[in-house]
Amino acid sequence: MRIVCLSDTHDLHGDLAVPDGDLLLHAGDATMSGTPQQIEAFDDWLARQPHRHKVVIAGNHDWGFQRTPARARSLLRHATYLEDSLAEVDGLRIWGSPWQPWFYDWAFNLERGPQIAAKWALIPDGIDVLVTHGPPLGILDRTSRGEAVGCADLLAAIDRVRPRLHVFGHIHEAYGRLERDGCLFVNASNCSERYRPVQPPIVVDL
Repeated sequence: MRIVCLSDTHDLHGDLAVPDGDLLLHAGDATMSGTPQQIEAFDDWLARQPHRHKVVIAGNHDWGFQRTPARARSLLRHATYLEDSLAEVDGLRIWGSPWQPWFYDWAFNLERGPQIAAKWALIPDGIDVLVTHGPPLGILDRTSRGEAVGCADLLAAIDRVRPRLHVFGHIHEAYGRLERDGCLFVNASNCSERYRPVQPPIVVDL
């Protein structure tokens, strides 16, 4: 299956050249603030993409999915939205979750330790693809200041579950891919640190 990975498009998805594939995955921050108008515009863009399957999670900018979840989900008609939930696509088991360790005063923030570990404990065994908004500790998580800001409890969950692919974003400047212990990690952030859509979608054949 050809998977096209995106994240952190921040209302600028229309400026990207998106390759064709079987599955489009978006790892959150599709919008700048998650207003109904922004979600509708994102959904209109999704409707124009040729991929047979589309799976989306929210990120820390996508406030609508936390403040008015029923309304936000109703506006996303052309993709499967995951929030601590599972989707199966052509035999691939995909788990999606929007949470990240506390980051300023944004959406889907949880304190490090037991609070966020409880969310990662929900990830079931036997999944093929994990989609989260934030990175695990030490993997494509370094800020421009050199700080590793990923989540240690997420890394522990990955070591338990052992997915084949983990797609995330959040830390724009850590964009890229890395293989470790049989898992391909993809930081798919399309916007640069200065919120310019200059980092292309990453394509994975799984």
